[in-house]
Amino acid sequence: MSDSQEPRLQQMGFLEEEQLRGFGFRQTRGYKSLAGCLGHSPLVLQLLSFTLLAGLLVAILVQVSKVPGSISQGQSKQEEIYQELTQLKAAVERLCHPCPWEWTFFQGNCYFVSNSQRNWHDSVTACQEVGAQLVVIKSDEEQNFLQLQSSRSNRFTWMGLSDLKQEGTWQWVDGSSLSPSLRRYWNKGEPNNIGEEDCAEFNGNGWNDDKCSVAKFWICKKSAASCSRDEERLLS
Repeated sequence: MSDSQEPRLQQMGFLEEEQLRGFGFRQTRGYKSLAGCLGHSPLVLQLLSFTLLAGLLVAILVQVSKVPGSISQGQSKQEEIYQELTQLKAAVERLCHPCPWEWTFFQGNCYFVSNSQRNWHDSVTACQEVGAQLVVIKSDEEQNFLQLQSSRSNRFTWMGLSDLKQEGTWQWVDGSSLSPSLRRYWNKGEPNNIGEEDCAEFNGNGWNDDKCSVAKFWICKKSAASCSRDEERLLS
C-alpha cells in the first residue's frame, strides 16, 4: 500500500466510527458492539413500552371479546335444558294416570260405567272388588256429570242408593243419608215403591226406584290416584 493511500483509509475509518457512534455503537478491540441501547436510548425504551402496552391491550380485547360468546353459550345451554325438562314433563304426564284405563276422571274421582249387567247387590260387590263403591253422589255437579254419562250410553244404571234398611229412608252405600238438595233429581212421581222397589237407578233425565233383583248396568266410583312427589314437582 502506498503512503498516499494510508491517510485516506484513516479518514474513512474515522468517518465510520463517527457514524456508528451516532447509532449507539462503539469499537472495542477492533470489533463493533452494541453500547447500552436500553440504558442510554430513550427512543428504544419508548418503543418497548409502547409494544408492551399494545400487547396488553390486545390481550384485554381478546378476553372481552370472549365474554359475549360465553353468555350466548350459557343462554343456549339453558334453552337446551329447558327443552329437555319440557319433554320430561310431557313424558311424566303420559305416565301418571290418575284413573285406571276405561275409567273417567272428574273432580278428583274416577268413574267406571260397566259393559255388563248385574242386580243391585252384585253391582255393589263388583265395585268393591276393584277398590271402589257403587257411586255415591255428593254434589249437583257430580249428579249432572253422571246423568250425562248414563243418558249418552242410553242405559239404566244402578247408583249406590237404596231404602233397604228402612222403607222411605234413602241412604247411600257409605251410610250417609240422601241430602234434601239432591231429592229434586227423582223423576216425576218417583220414588213410588211399586212392587218393593228399594234401589235407585239413573233413568232418562233423573232417578227412578226399581226392584233390586233386576239386572242393570252400574257405575263405580273411587278417588283418583295422585302422582308421586317427584312427578308432582315436575308437573307443577
